[in-house]
Amino acid sequence: MEHFTIAAVADKSPDFRRVLATGKHTQLVIMTIPPKGEIGEEVHETTDQLLTFVSGVGEARVAGEKKAVNPGDLVFVPAGTKHNFVNTGPNPLVLYTVYGPPEHAADAVHKTKEEADRLEESGQDEPPA
Repeated sequence: MEHFTIAAVADKSPDFRRVLATGKHTQLVIMTIPPKGEIGEEVHETTDQLLTFVSGVGEARVAGEKKAVNPGDLVFVPAGTKHNFVNTGPNPLVLYTVYGPPEHAADAVHKTKEEADRLEESGQDEPPA
């Protein structure tokens, strides 16, 4: 069994992205978006995503709509939907997200967005087969 006090774990992580658990059908990931940073516009063609915000403030941009996000908010992004999440505040925007099926390598730790982008583009951040 893996057990997390998820908000506390997410709030303590300095990493842009850190995979905490990967199963056959889902994956748990924590993220920290720096002030003025963003996840980056993307589409997961075959993966649904649930994002829960722990601290900080931001803006969800999903399917052409924009909405403020605050601690305690949850956003569902269905597979095939263009989305981005932007930090609009002075402090890190911290969240945890569940992908179904997994989206990243089982042991992925990306210190920065630039590192995450580079590893994804080079094919070094692929989910388990």
